[in-house]
Amino acid sequence: MRAQAIAPSFALVISLLLTADLQAQDTRRPMTVDDAMDMVQVGSPLMSPDGSWVLYSRRTLNWDDNKYETEYWRVPSDGGEAFRYVGEEGGSAFQFSPDGTYLTFRRNVGGGSSGDEGEGGGNDRKQQIFLMRTAGGEAVQLTKHATSVGAYRWANDGSAIFFSAVDDKPEDVKKEEKAGSDAIFVDEGPNGQTAANWSNLWVFDMSTKEERQITDEEFIVGSWDISPDGGRLALTARYQNRRNDSYLNEIYLADVETGSLTRLTENRAPEGGLSWAPDGSSILFTAADDQEWMNRNTKLWLVDPASGEHRLLSSGFEGTPRGPVWSTDSRTIYFTGQQGTKTNLFSIDVASGRVEQLTDVEGTLVAASFSRDRGRYVYTYSDYRTPSDIHTTSMDGGESVRLTDANPQVKDWLLADMRLTQWESRDDFTIEGLLHLPPGYEEGDRVPLVLNIHGGPAGSFSNGWRSSYHIYAGLGYASLSSNVRGSSGYDDHLREGNTFAKGDGIGFGDYWDVMNGVDQLIEQGIVDPDRMGVKGWSYGGILGGWTITQTQRFKAASIGAGVYDWTSEYGPGFNNDVRLWHIGGTPWDNAEAWRNQSALTHVANVTTATLLIHGVNDRTDTEQQSMMFFTALKDVGKAQVRYIKFPREPHGFREPRHQRTRDIEEIRWIQKYVLGLEWTPWERPEKDDEKKKPVTDGAGS
Repeated sequence: MRAQAIAPSFALVISLLLTADLQAQDTRRPMTVDDAMDMVQVGSPLMSPDGSWVLYSRRTLNWDDNKYETEYWRVPSDGGEAFRYVGEEGGSAFQFSPDGTYLTFRRNVGGGSSGDEGEGGGNDRKQQIFLMRTAGGEAVQLTKHATSVGAYRWANDGSAIFFSAVDDKPEDVKKEEKAGSDAIFVDEGPNGQTAANWSNLWVFDMSTKEERQITDEEFIVGSWDISPDGGRLALTARYQNRRNDSYLNEIYLADVETGSLTRLTENRAPEGGLSWAPDGSSILFTAADDQEWMNRNTKLWLVDPASGEHRLLSSGFEGTPRGPVWSTDSRTIYFTGQQGTKTNLFSIDVASGRVEQLTDVEGTLVAASFSRDRGRYVYTYSDYRTPSDIHTTSMDGGESVRLTDANPQVKDWLLADMRLTQWESRDDFTIEGLLHLPPGYEEGDRVPLVLNIHGGPAGSFSNGWRSSYHIYAGLGYASLSSNVRGSSGYDDHLREGNTFAKGDGIGFGDYWDVMNGVDQLIEQGIVDPDRMGVKGWSYGGILGGWTITQTQRFKAASIGAGVYDWTSEYGPGFNNDVRLWHIGGTPWDNAEAWRNQSALTHVANVTTATLLIHGVNDRTDTEQQSMMFFTALKDVGKAQVRYIKFPREPHGFREPRHQRTRDIEEIRWIQKYVLGLEWTPWERPEKDDEKKKPVTDGAGS
């Protein structure tokens, strides 16, 4: 029955009374950096084949040991008590046997953390496959491969496990390397910028407990899958290992008995995401295009394994599809799809290409795993006020069951309010963004602004939980998070908008996208134009660095893991995207453009107080980029500048104490130069760590 509308005057009285009452009783407090770090993260849900229970990960902070710890828990899919399921040694890449009798996973042997999923061939640490009964009991080691086991899959009949692995090195080579002969011949043989080796596919027989090599090629295996009858493998592979050459990946078929290869594609597009139809009639793959390496949203394609003919399947879907899964009758493909700031579950009819939206949430719903008959699935859900938790539901639209409540303490915090906002930018682009406002914001109040720039550039901001929004809101800031041209989750017009073929390339149109959004908030009376800061990481650091060379309107900037001089990054980092899409050409045949689109070229314009952050081991955007920009800013001398360099850290920081320092120092910087405050950080609360009881594999089953 539809609720009746309340008369406006009466509703206003009730609203005022309720507001006054809530304010009198409200004991919530603003959120802190430590609140964010102490949150429990649940994820990686895996549904048992019969749909009766779910395995999931539970990640918690161990501050004393400066690390995060992951446990694996089991819970009935219709709700009930969850319990720790896998022992202290943990694991990764969990899979069920087809009949659900066994659970397999990878675990390190020979020392090292079991959370490490590398495929290297070192003697001390190797990932191997372990097996345990789902009814309970100890895990046993299955494989004893010479190198680490990579991706693996069960045969449909449960008779074997197929896996990929990096090739072993001859004993004399390993002996010489151990003695110090470990020079890297860059881009020669299997080497790229680092030492590497070729990889191939193997099969482990469950009855004999013996392994056999299937392919024997000097190539690098990417995505792969097993045919329903177990006789063939579909795989992507390339025969060289240069960092910017993933477009050379092609799709092949390998005969399981002989290892002989048949090539199905020949183009300059990097294919991936292979998945064989249950009836064997076609192979699903993902690629932005079927001919060239294009800066477009991912598409779903089907290729005929007999003829090699392929067709585009997802032409009826605008957005970004992820995690496609076949129905048991091969007639339908289910996938999680992002459209704008929302993510839902969709289906595609294989015969017609017709797309149907199966869920309709305003937040982020990610279908993670399905029962064998596809009648039930497990998913994660979050929105801007709701941290991610795990739920299950049936495919026929039945009631959802919430399986976890990982962070009940959220109810104790004052959280930001969020509005979805749009504005018109240059070149006929409509830009969408998330506007987060301080708790209790009143219309007409002008508040300080933090402009967020996402990574990528093909990243995006979505309606999901992000602690930083609430932390800054608690400090009195509004946050604008803009999905500028180049963002994923929209149409290809927006995705290609930061290419030189469709516009001016990176740093021009996307700059106006963020600035037009800021100007709209100022015009609406929300933002104080004299109190604004900008921050971003990776591409967010790149565009953030460019922004402060183009305008002096921001009082403070915090930019991390960015690139500020494209020419000097040409060899050490990625260059395919800049060369093919965002600038074009090379530093020697298009030198002026490569120079002009670099923030370093315009560094003398910067007056914004700038904090630079970078990890020493960053190989995505190399650390020397921040050192160059820092040195230039110091030498120019127009702006306050500080550079914090973090040992051991890659592109995404891993160590909790580094993460806290990064976040605290960023807030301190923005508070000082946006608001003029000498801010005192929160003190991290002392907590008595509970003594953990030893847990064996399958405990509680």
